[in-house]
Amino acid sequence: MIRIALCDDEITARDELRFGLEKILYEESEKIVYEFTSGKSAAHWLKNHPGEIDLLFLDVEMKEQNGMETAKIIRSFDENLLVVFVTGHKDYVFQGYEVGALDYVIKPPDTKKLKQILQRVRGILGKTREQMFVFKNTEGTYRLPLAQISYFYSDRRKVTAVLGGKEYPFYGKMDEVQMQAGKHFVRIHQRYLVNAQKVEHIGKDEVSVEKQVLPISRNMKADALTALARAVLEEKL
Repeated sequence: MIRIALCDDEITARDELRFGLEKILYEESEKIVYEFTSGKSAAHWLKNHPGEIDLLFLDVEMKEQNGMETAKIIRSFDENLLVVFVTGHKDYVFQGYEVGALDYVIKPPDTKKLKQILQRVRGILGKTREQMFVFKNTEGTYRLPLAQISYFYSDRRKVTAVLGGKEYPFYGKMDEVQMQAGKHFVRIHQRYLVNAQKVEHIGKDEVSVEKQVLPISRNMKADALTALARAVLEEKL
């Protein structure tokens, strides 16, 4: 599944790009899910919905806040979003490397060029998909990089992922979350699943993760400490 967003303050330009993409997208698994009319609205929305978009086509020559400024803001909170600049002038192309742009499209969009970009995106996402934790809540679908998640905690039927000081709740079972998260996540309590690579200190009955002290349950203590020690050792090797 590739979730795509378009950002351009000109409706005609957005329509041209959307029509061009819709002709070559895989119907079942690739969709244009959002369109933004300004760089400010795109950056604001993306900051509050990490991982929900895989690919952003971003116009360079927008009023108020142009595409380059918007991309710099996006990179301050998201290094993984694939960004393709859309521009009417080749002069802007090289600036895209400053913000890690994947590629660029010259207006009006060329079908051959769009196909090349989508092929690259499919290849990149195919390699990184296993490194993401995917879930849904009332705000939409999220894809969070597993390596950046500090820990999960549960409260009744709800599980919350903690990442960069922000919390992302969703309905689920901790056992299923543990299976999806993989070997670097260690269950230290019925309510807590921690990223071993984020653990700062291992105490007698607790661990410190991102300045938060989390308890280790008596029943899980032996297995948890062994798993944490193994994970720390593997990281150093």
